[in-house]
Amino acid sequence: MIDYKTPEQIKVMQHGGHILAVVLNEVIEAVVPGITELELDVLAEKRIRELGGEPGFMKVAGYHHTTCFSTNDVVVHGIPSKYKLQPGDIVGIDCGVYYKGFHTDMSESKRVEQKGEKKDDVDKFLEIGKHALNEAVKVAVIGNRIGHISQTIQRIVEKEAGYSVVRSLIGHGVGKELHEEPEVPGYLIGNINRTPKLIDGMTIAVEVIYNMGKPDVVLDHDHWTIRTKDGKLSGLYERTIAITEDGPLMLTK
Repeated sequence: MIDYKTPEQIKVMQHGGHILAVVLNEVIEAVVPGITELELDVLAEKRIRELGGEPGFMKVAGYHHTTCFSTNDVVVHGIPSKYKLQPGDIVGIDCGVYYKGFHTDMSESKRVEQKGEKKDDVDKFLEIGKHALNEAVKVAVIGNRIGHISQTIQRIVEKEAGYSVVRSLIGHGVGKELHEEPEVPGYLIGNINRTPKLIDGMTIAVEVIYNMGKPDVVLDHDHWTIRTKDGKLSGLYERTIAITEDGPLMLTK
């Protein structure tokens, strides 16, 4: 069952989402060669608590960190480690904030700076993911359906750019729980008119989870980290939004 939020609840989520956006942007800015994933994770926790929130991911049973790191071929759920980021690495950082009873969820990908850097296929790969996210949010309006979001992501990532949307990992509703209904796939399943309607008060995490190679993924021995099966790069972009009468409201802003 979808949990529709009241305007007051959406305002609470908007404040929590603002905390999340501020913190994740600070962490992304701190991504430089030589810094470790764990150092960035500690920074994220410190700043979230300073701004009055709680790390949402620490409320997931068995998980003890503020962030998940998707470095290079890691797709999602990578546990922050002592790995020192290297020039040219692709790092996706996923983070959540719990504020006054509500979760928000957000992720961003970045290429670690390297000397004499010129734009190449990797930069194009990241630009496509960000573009797909932005376009998907635009169609998240009353009168459309979840399928319009899915269709937009798939069209840009696969048909226009030739990359692969991961099938086994999807966006989701978010609010009192980190993962709620409805499911928000990055690809269209079946008839678009059979996907859930976008209704005022719905709060969802729109995610673009995609690979440079094939969509297949594998689970590491730690039972958290998911990687690309072919070892190629993966990208990750996510925002929490509310469906309103005035259009999509960006909560992680």
